[in-house]
Amino acid sequence: MAMTDNSFAPSPESSAVHAEETDFGFRSVRKEEKKPLVRAVFDSVAGKYDVMNDLMSLGIHRVWKRIFVTELGPQPGLSLLDLAGGTGDITFGWLKGGGGPAIMTDINASMLAVGRDRAVSRGFVSDLSFCVVDAEAIPLKDMSVDRVSIAFGLRNCTDKLAVIREARRVLRPGGRFMCLEFSRVQVAALSPIYDAWSFKVLPAMGNLVAKDRESYQYLAESIRMFPDQETLADMFREAGLSHVRYQSLSGGIAAIHSGWRL
Repeated sequence: MAMTDNSFAPSPESSAVHAEETDFGFRSVRKEEKKPLVRAVFDSVAGKYDVMNDLMSLGIHRVWKRIFVTELGPQPGLSLLDLAGGTGDITFGWLKGGGGPAIMTDINASMLAVGRDRAVSRGFVSDLSFCVVDAEAIPLKDMSVDRVSIAFGLRNCTDKLAVIREARRVLRPGGRFMCLEFSRVQVAALSPIYDAWSFKVLPAMGNLVAKDRESYQYLAESIRMFPDQETLADMFREAGLSHVRYQSLSGGIAAIHSGWRL
């Protein structure tokens, strides 16, 4: 759905990027520049990552994650690869729900360190390993895990289709890839409110709470540049996943996408 206030988004002409460029928020940068820029953002917010998600979703992300983990379907005999695992909410939910061995990963070592400390403090010491991983080049064998998850991480990846293809590659036949991400608001009345929150209130609160306005500004912009629900579903299909579907949450503020490797 189109935004109601186009002043927040770049024009089609200004947002068009060359093949060797990609988006970093509303900016166009060379592809090789994006990962260091994203890494710097999450180095900055790692210590207050949960506060960041609370600010960006008004705390509703906790409900979304519970729904997401339930959909993942934790079972003792199933293994999980959690990409862009952040501070561990999805991995811990999987283990708490009775899931089998989990690998928690993130491209950012600072984020992974926070997650590891939280795991120890919460008693998650068995059936759990940690690894710094670029989701676009997963260092696992083909058909090696049963579930792959990514929550609030795909929009920060340079080559999103590559991430989805890699997820499918490491899934066993019958395995499932699931993505939870901020998406496109589908309720017209919410759009101006959400835009004002994202681009005016959120950066100001980021500056107040974390002394980091720029990182929060990028995170808001990255949501607007992320594919809408239908486009992301098409990317799942292009990557070779089957039975692709999505569920919008909170009027489309977020969405869960799912696809299977058959």
